[in-house]
This record gives sequence, C-alpha cells and structure tokens, in this order.
Amino acid sequence: MHIENVPNRGSRPTILVRESYREGPKVRKRTLANITHLPPEQVDVLRRSLRGEKLVPAHEALAIERSLPHGHVKAVLGTIRRIGLDRIIASRRCRERDLVVAMVAQRLIHASSKLASTRLWETTTLAGQMGVEDAEADDLYGAMDWLLERQERIEARLAGLHLAEGGQVLYDVTSSYYEGHTCPLAQFGHDRDGKGSLPIIVYGVLADREGRPVAVQVYEGNTGDPSTVPDQVQKLTGRFGLRRVVLVGDRGMLTETQIKALREHPELGWIWALRSGSIRQLVERGDIQTSLFDQRNLAEIGSDAFHGERLIACFNPILADQRARKRQDLLAATEKELQRIQRAVARRTRTPLGKDQIGLRVGAVLGKHRMGKHFELRIQDGAFEWTRDEESIQREAALDGIYVIRTSEAEDDLSAADVVRSYKALGRVEAAFRCMKGIDILVRPIYHRIEPRVRAHVFLCMLAYYVEWHMRRALAPMLFEDQEPEDHREHRDPVARAEPPEELVRKKRTLQSEDGQAVHSFETLLEELGTLCRNRCRMGSEDEGVTFELETRPTALQAKAMSLLGL
Repeated sequence: MHIENVPNRGSRPTILVRESYREGPKVRKRTLANITHLPPEQVDVLRRSLRGEKLVPAHEALAIERSLPHGHVKAVLGTIRRIGLDRIIASRRCRERDLVVAMVAQRLIHASSKLASTRLWETTTLAGQMGVEDAEADDLYGAMDWLLERQERIEARLAGLHLAEGGQVLYDVTSSYYEGHTCPLAQFGHDRDGKGSLPIIVYGVLADREGRPVAVQVYEGNTGDPSTVPDQVQKLTGRFGLRRVVLVGDRGMLTETQIKALREHPELGWIWALRSGSIRQLVERGDIQTSLFDQRNLAEIGSDAFHGERLIACFNPILADQRARKRQDLLAATEKELQRIQRAVARRTRTPLGKDQIGLRVGAVLGKHRMGKHFELRIQDGAFEWTRDEESIQREAALDGIYVIRTSEAEDDLSAADVVRSYKALGRVEAAFRCMKGIDILVRPIYHRIEPRVRAHVFLCMLAYYVEWHMRRALAPMLFEDQEPEDHREHRDPVARAEPPEELVRKKRTLQSEDGQAVHSFETLLEELGTLCRNRCRMGSEDEGVTFELETRPTALQAKAMSLLGL
C-alpha cells in the first residue's frame, strides 16, 4: 500500500490510499480509501507508516531528562571572563581558581554559606560550567585560604587597571555585625547596622573615581576610622607604587595625627570634610558668615586654624530644611517622653523616686534621641523639671545646611567646585556598601569563625561587587539606573540637589525601557535570566536513544540583556 496524490485541474489534489497488484505482466492499482479530507500532518504520519518507519508517541520520541537554570550563570560567568577577572585572580586555570570564580558567581546568584553554596550550585549550571561538581565545603575553605594568600597580588593588578598617577582614589569605612564570639576580629565598636548587642568587624574599601573597588582591608571591630588611614597610604604609595594620587575620604576620618602622617607624603593629596564641631568653631571665629552664600552656594574661605589647606564652605537650603525638621521631630519626641517621666515622678508621693532612679530614666531618653545638649535638667529626690536650652538649639540651627570640605590640593590643580564634586563621589562607595551588605552580595551574616576566613570572605564579597559594578553599567538601560554621562555630572552644580535625568524619571514613571521592555532591579533581572534553562534531552529509548543538551530559546528581554553584556 502507498499514498498517492492525484492532480485535479483547477482544484486541490486528491489524496488516495492505493494498493498495487499484478495481472500477468501488468501492474495495476486499486484505490482503498480517499483521505483528502484528513489534515496534512495525519496524512504525513500515515505515509511514513506505510513506508515502514517505526513511529512512537511524542513523549517517548523526545524526553527532557533534566532542566537547570542557566541564563544568570551565563551572564555572570560571561562578565567575569569578559572583564578578565578570572585571569586577574590567576593567570593560569587551576582547581583553586575555578572554585574562587564559582564562589564569586554564587554570591551574585544566591549569596549563602560555603556549605550551602556547594548544594545550591548543583541546582544551576554553575557547577558544571566551572567543573566543580565534586566540590565539598572543605574544598571551598581551602580555596579561600589560597585566595587570601593572593589578595595583595590581585589588588595590585586591579589598581594597575583602574588607578592612575595624579588620579583620585575614594576611601570609606563601614562595619558588619558578627553573630558569634570566637573570631578575634569581632569586637564591640561603632556599629553602623544598628545591632548594638552584637560585636562587629570593620573594613575599608579603596575604589577608583567611578566607584569600582580595587582593594579592601579588614580590621577589628573596635578600630576607629582615622587609624585605618595610614594603612591606605602605605598601600597606595608602597604596594601600588603610585607617586601622585589624591585620597578622598569621609568626614571624621582625618584627625590632626593623620594630617601629620599625610604631610610626610607630600606627593599624596587628600580631600576630606570637617566635622560639625570644627565647623562651629569656624562660625564662632567669624571665618564662616551667612553673607558668603548670598550670591553662590559655595565659597572658598581661609582660616588660621587650617594653615596651608583650602577650605570650601557649602550651603544647601534643602539639607538645612531637612535638618531643621529632624531636630524639631527629635525635640518633640524627647519632650513627650520627659513629660511621661515627669508625671510618673509626680504620682509617686508615698514612696518618691530617688534622684538616681529619675536620672537613669532621663538618661535613657536623652541617649535614645541624642538631644540631651538641648535641655536643661533639674533632678532632685521626688522632683524632676526640664526646659529647652534655646541658645543651644539656635547655635546648632546656625549650622544647618552648611558643610565644609578641606583639601591639600592647589586651586590650579582642582577648582573649588571640583573639590566638592570629588567629595560627593564618595556616594559611589556608599552604594557599594549597600550592595555588599544588604541588597545583592550579603556580607552578613558572617559564618566563619577564624580570622583568615573572615578576611577572605570580605575580599570575596568585594570581588563579587567588582563583577556587579560592571554588570550594572552594561545593563543600565534595563535597570532603574542613572544612565547620565559622566561628563554631564562633572559640569552640573556641585552643591545643589542633583535632579535625576529625564530618562531615569521616565523609566520610574512608566516602568518600561525605551523599547517597551519591563524595567528591573538588578536582583529581579538576574531572576528573569535564570528562567533561561539548559535542558538535557533524550531521543528514543533509554537503551538505544541519544542524549544531547538544548538551551531554552531566549525571550526578547533575555536576548537584549545578553547583548548588552556582550555575550
């Protein structure tokens, strides 16, 4: 039997099932059925069956044996290779390098403990891509030890790529709480996470002018910010071999002791901000007057107290309003609680509250809101009165909106406006801290118990942010990110509030990019990329079939992301 198409003039062909037979020397045909009415796919199945092909159900012909999320792995590992981080870590591929690269990628895909990492990267294509399917937690710890030994070499390579003679280096310090008691680095200190009951570790990050990290150093939790500066000076001038660079740091980090140390390196410039106490002294000495800001919002001033330095005083009215409102809110909250204590003291007539008992309650309130300097207190046994210190409030209000930047750089090298812009660039390091600590990379909680592993863990997180920085830059059109060109930032008013560019405002309003795609955060875009899977498929039976890998066809959004990443 066979299927035959019989042409019809002016209409569709007739499709017949026919059988051939022989009559003597002649071959004849007889029609068994007319199947013209059947759909083409059914006709094709019948034709192939009559030819002797073995047909099986679709689920037996092609089976997907396993499907693993792959797109986010492809994006992260592709970026690591494109920017050359794997070669920066080690010029030749080795087991330790593969494990380190896998740990860096895992922190971006799903930050977790090292034991959890060995479990989680089996749920994506990461382990297979890096050839670390057999890795255990101890292997990762060994790779961390290997990485720590290479930290100085890696940081020197990053500095060689991103720091230049005469350029600016951003430096800032932060802390992360530590849930444990065995690591000597964990000490009680200035906790920036609000976990006052837990010890902390302190770490400082060096970055280039664009906020790209190049080095990190970990300190004990009770280390003050100023005492970390000499290490950075030695790192820049010694390990990185930079003869001329400008170090930009946050307020309060530069004490007179550090100033003296920096002056021993005349080739090293610096830009810092004064603390409120020093600004108050300048106001009281008459070096800063409100008339300075009648025409402009910044003015360069001189002071005998800062001989040989340039001071740029700035006034931001929006910041002034914010500080005034916050002060009034804190004063009102403090008064409300002081009134509660006052009523409690008045009620205790039979057994009056003692002076010490009242003082403890009042001290707790003033410590909570930090408004004690603005109140005059009168505490006696069984009696408590308070009034606002209006003179103190007015003295502080006179500083609202004013900040002062100090620098060693001459005006010929750096204008007053550029000094302010350079200081404000520290916000890029603060953005790095936000990503490392609480958004994507999650430095905390810290699971390690010995000092070298904690140092290696923080360095690993810095390398992960180095990758994220490059990915954010490339994916900016698809993210809620500022795409404003760098040269535009360098020419806008350095003091006034920076207005977001129109493109960013439009993306936040419409939640769509220029081409109509949904705008994402970095986290949700990685999740979206993760839905692009790599499938292990089998055709035929388990005994005689063939297996192969097939990637999911990317969506338009996934294809655009890969294109932006250069993959």
